[in-house]
Amino acid sequence: MKALISTFEKVESGYRVAQVSEKEFDVSKSCFWIDCADTDIADQCWYDPATQTIKYFSQDITGE
Repeated sequence: MKALISTFEKVESGYRVAQVSEKEFDVSKSCFWIDCADTDIADQCWYDPATQTIKYFSQDITGE
């Protein structure tokens, strides 16, 4: 699986995982793709540039 990272959308101490897909496609220069786990879900996790890993939010960002 691939995770689309949106560098213009800061969350936690990194960037939003905007989409998870089986295949990469062309995106703007403010986004990039990385490998991710099959269990990673867009908007439920974020990309940590310090460790170059995907992490889950400590709590639901929607407040629910």
